[in-house]
Amino acid sequence: MIEKETAFYSEGSRLEATLYYPDDLPEGGRHSALVINSGYQGFNEFYPKLFAQRMTGHGFVCLGFDYRGMADSEGEKGRVLIEEQVQDVRNAVTFIRAQDDIDPARVGLIGWGMGAANVILAAEKAGDVAGVASLNGFYDGERWLRSIHTYDEFLKIVDEVEEDRVRRVVQGESKLADTFAHYPLDPATGDYVEKELSQVYGFGHPTRLQFTESILDLKVENMVANLAPTPLFVAHGERNSLHPYEEARSLYASAASPKTLYTIHGRHNDFMYGDHPEFLLLCDRLQEFFDEAFRVSAAPARSISA
Repeated sequence: MIEKETAFYSEGSRLEATLYYPDDLPEGGRHSALVINSGYQGFNEFYPKLFAQRMTGHGFVCLGFDYRGMADSEGEKGRVLIEEQVQDVRNAVTFIRAQDDIDPARVGLIGWGMGAANVILAAEKAGDVAGVASLNGFYDGERWLRSIHTYDEFLKIVDEVEEDRVRRVVQGESKLADTFAHYPLDPATGDYVEKELSQVYGFGHPTRLQFTESILDLKVENMVANLAPTPLFVAHGERNSLHPYEEARSLYASAASPKTLYTIHGRHNDFMYGDHPEFLLLCDRLQEFFDEAFRVSAAPARSISA
């Protein structure tokens, strides 16, 4: 895999990015590309790069980037809003489609974790991608928060979010809180994060409580039908206790696109290693999905005679 450091701008913030090329990419012509998006913490160095290492082997050019405010990308540290990350994803698509060696008709989106919702929202708004893959995500923020908290805990969160809204209006600033204050990790995910993700540069910065309001407002299922006819690939760990499997089932049922629901034999990220059999199988299914999506998108439109 060949790496080329680059950057693009998202609503005025310069976002650091990397273009990943296959070692044996043919010279000349225009190539298919995947924009790979990380989850909550939004770092290129881990999941986007991990997927790129495999997907470039399948012949795709890949783009990974750090969301605004993450690592060395510009933007306020600790400010994490889903709606702003969706803008970042849309702008990443605009950037990759503008490259001379990329076929703008063969660009796809992959989103992991919280990024799984981001890519659907970005594609639904823009309408300029050929396929969308949402992996291990959640798609109704309030439902998801209720599912991982007790009733009393959820009510306390709602009260804290309302208090923070008043604070923002009266004092001009959302309160900083522990990274996972309202996003508690299950034991398996917590172990993985400690061993694999905590070492990533910039990981674990405190997050403003406005983030939780952004989650509560998330209703991807209300608009996923608008994604059609763009193909949708939904993959989810069958034993995922951080983002329950019901999130994938519910999204799939609401989608009107040509759609695939793929079950991963794992939890949230216990299989997320470059040589893990389940990760390799997932990448193989992604290759098949995008090969077909790009074949359809690149086909000339049929003329309709009167």
